[in-house]
Amino acid sequence: MSSLTRTSGPRRSRTRSPMAAPQSFLWTRRIVLTLLAGFVLLPVYVMVSSSLKPLQDVSGKFQWIPSTLTIQPYFDIWETVPLARYFVNSLIVALSATVLSVTIAVFAAYAVSRYSFRGKRVFTVTVLSTQMFPGILFLLPLFLIFVNIGSSTGVALYGSRGGLILTYLTFSLPFSIWMLIGYFDSIPKDLDEAALVDGCGPVGALFRVVVPAAVPGIVAVSVYSFMTAWGEVLFASVMTNDATRTLSVGLQGYATQNDVYWNQVMAASLVVSVPIVAGFLLLQRYLVAGLTAGAVK
Repeated sequence: MSSLTRTSGPRRSRTRSPMAAPQSFLWTRRIVLTLLAGFVLLPVYVMVSSSLKPLQDVSGKFQWIPSTLTIQPYFDIWETVPLARYFVNSLIVALSATVLSVTIAVFAAYAVSRYSFRGKRVFTVTVLSTQMFPGILFLLPLFLIFVNIGSSTGVALYGSRGGLILTYLTFSLPFSIWMLIGYFDSIPKDLDEAALVDGCGPVGALFRVVVPAAVPGIVAVSVYSFMTAWGEVLFASVMTNDATRTLSVGLQGYATQNDVYWNQVMAASLVVSVPIVAGFLLLQRYLVAGLTAGAVK
């Protein structure tokens, strides 16, 4: 009787779904992701371990496990070079360039997205075409323009933080405009029309309706502009002096004619990376949404 009960009852079959991935693919994915994670985390481990070693241990044969650990390099980085001043300069320049770039890009992208005017297509193509030229192509023209403006008007753009901010706008602003145009196009125009019916003007509709709906795209543009200005080296090495030098150029001060303070270089690199990493983690969900939403209508 028990055998009949077992055979007549429903059979529990563990058949795989036709859409399920095969085991070989799952194991291959695990192996590939593990290798990629190791490839990404290995330089970080080398930086952290080197920043906790004395200089003689870093300059000698590399050891995966440090024999001596010390946090002294994290105190010495502030005395070897004026890192605090470089940090303030980078923060002022990056934040100012980000605010100006996003503010101008919001107005420009909104005008292109919502209105028709003569030269609209030419403007859009021109903005996009500027991304095809390498940055070094603009270095000498900007240098000559800043020097001539300073000699003729007395406005010191060369060697100033204001001149560096204007320099960063030349390549962050076109991308910001182009990206926000696509994002504003994905927002229904009915929202603007409803705001206009309720008594808002074009600027009121922009800030009360469109901007709140476009927060992910604006955050994505802000992160891009800030990261570009924070880690830029080429223009900062030419357009600044000792008083306005930024972090990306100031880190070269740890290399002297006699020696290179590798442990302090690693420690300073980790310290200056904290704002970028923290900001990216805090704004990650907005960044991903802003980078993808504008591409799909």
